[in-house]
Amino acid sequence: MQGKPRPAATAAEALSRMDQFVALGIVGQQEVAQRLGLNVTDLTCLGHILGADEHPLAAGDLAELVDLTTGAVTGVLNRLEKAGYARRRPDPADRRRVRVVAEPAAAARVFAVYQPFYDRLGALFADYTPDETAVIADFFERAAAEVRAHCAQVRAGELDAPEGLPPAGTMGG
Repeated sequence: MQGKPRPAATAAEALSRMDQFVALGIVGQQEVAQRLGLNVTDLTCLGHILGADEHPLAAGDLAELVDLTTGAVTGVLNRLEKAGYARRRPDPADRRRVRVVAEPAAAARVFAVYQPFYDRLGALFADYTPDETAVIADFFERAAAEVRAHCAQVRAGELDAPEGLPPAGTMGG
């Protein structure tokens, strides 16, 4: 398969398009979460639980994946269990650990909402060669690492607003 000719794009143009994609993704996640009766954090965690499939995540693994404290993940799991989306089960190899699995009926509801979108993206990937798809996948993996690093800096207070802007927590209040 030969790749299609693509219009030239600068890094700034690619970043602008990525910003648009991310912004639409945030809005889309909020709409999907609302449709499923969840908040975005719970939906994100549920996505990781579903993605683990036959290798259920420990609660600590989930906390690491979504960069939350184990206490925050406990709250997420409590809400997902109460809503019927997931359940905890003892780890067969270590009874002190807990694994999280999705409830099959709930998983079907989530897939019903996402599958049309994934079908659309699958059609887009069909327009790319395997080498082009590998570049896209590599970019997303490396960009995710940069997002994690940036979020860590923001949380640590290493990035301050320029002079003249109000201090954090004082806007919209």
